[in-house]
Amino acid sequence: MNILSIQSHVAYGHVGNASAVFPLQRLGVEVWPINTVQFSNHTGYGAWRGQVFEASAIGELVAGMAERGVLERCDGVLSGYMGSADIGSAILDAVAQVRAANRYATYCCDPVIGDVGRGIFVRPGIPEFMRDKAVPAADVITPNQFELELLSGLTCVSITDAIAACDLLHKRGPKVILVTSLHVGETPPDSIDLLASGPDGRFLVRTPRLALSLNGAGDAIAALFFFHVMRTGSTAEALSLAASSIYGVLDRTEKAQSRELLLVEAQEEFIRPSRLFPASAI
Repeated sequence: MNILSIQSHVAYGHVGNASAVFPLQRLGVEVWPINTVQFSNHTGYGAWRGQVFEASAIGELVAGMAERGVLERCDGVLSGYMGSADIGSAILDAVAQVRAANRYATYCCDPVIGDVGRGIFVRPGIPEFMRDKAVPAADVITPNQFELELLSGLTCVSITDAIAACDLLHKRGPKVILVTSLHVGETPPDSIDLLASGPDGRFLVRTPRLALSLNGAGDAIAALFFFHVMRTGSTAEALSLAASSIYGVLDRTEKAQSRELLLVEAQEEFIRPSRLFPASAI
């Protein structure tokens, strides 16, 4: 399997491509990463160094790959944080080129906009771009609860609400939706829910809530879920495997009191999760 991953990148730590590429490679995927930024570390540290690349660089790199005749072998495109609407447009152009070369290629968009407690943390114009352009172009999307509510315009206080929000977004284009960090009325205080909705049904996984807050977990689970959806064709199996793997990594990270995901140290979780959380049909 070949996946073109267009995301941010950090030299130290794990966010963006630095969070998504290795888990995919560990699962046997040939990943073609295009970095939209190159920073020393993620911005959660409050200070960083590096460079934001021009949107035109994405087109140049995709054109170079097209000249090698490899886009027809690209099975999917994965995108995450988009620093500007221009970069977003360049990503969608790349998706269009891949689909023109391989009509079976799929696109997974992690619509990074914000989070509960933090609100919107992307530049002006990005929420609208995600809602009006990126999400309708995607086959798979992986919003968190905050992003699900913003994209759908619905407030989710129950699982029924979350399903209704997914149904609304399905009508705009995406066939499969993974909702991460879901905490609604039915969710116990010591747990967190993940909801997946696809052509084969709606499914829920509930895991213990871990007492840590760090960057990059969303990037990793989006990559894992996308891979397992493409590999198995099963929304339920993809949800179970992705949720189990990321829980194992997070649990290991919490026990080590690390500020960065221990993706390398806990890499066996991608192959054989130490604890398997089955997906329940809802």
